[in-house]
Amino acid sequence: MAEQIAVFGSAFNPPTRGHVSVLTQLCHFDRVLLVPSYKHAWGKTMAPYEVRCGWVQALINDLRLPNLHLCQREASLGQKGDAVTTFMLLTALQQDHPEAALTFVVGPDNLVKFGQFAQSEEILSRWSVLGVPEKVVVRSTHIRERLKQGLPIKELTTPTIAAQLTASAFDG
Repeated sequence: MAEQIAVFGSAFNPPTRGHVSVLTQLCHFDRVLLVPSYKHAWGKTMAPYEVRCGWVQALINDLRLPNLHLCQREASLGQKGDAVTTFMLLTALQQDHPEAALTFVVGPDNLVKFGQFAQSEEILSRWSVLGVPEKVVVRSTHIRERLKQGLPIKELTTPTIAAQLTASAFDG
């Protein structure tokens, strides 16, 4: 049977308990690739890519789920400064893992906007798309707002990320 790989892309700006609630529902996949956006297709302003990759690795370390892996494939796709679309990412990952069955995982916020994704119909024809509900609703925006206000965030993310975060991390 083909390796089952879930692809979970997000800004991870920063990772939250909402991300955690999605990831813990993906234990049935052989591998879950956590893919921080290199340059967001919709122009979202984010902390520097390397910083967000560090946060994702901290999230993986905190969760200790053996199937979670940081995937920096978007960085090679976005080298020319262009935004990286989901279709571009899935195409590249399928080339990297030709025998694997890829499933693109979306949270509820992106599931309702999926028709706006570039080449959404072709994505649906080539790969599985799995909408996973958040069991804990926490947005990265909540964390950034609380940091600006000097309020605690430890209940909104994992311990290592909470210890690393400062409001200035988002100024880049």
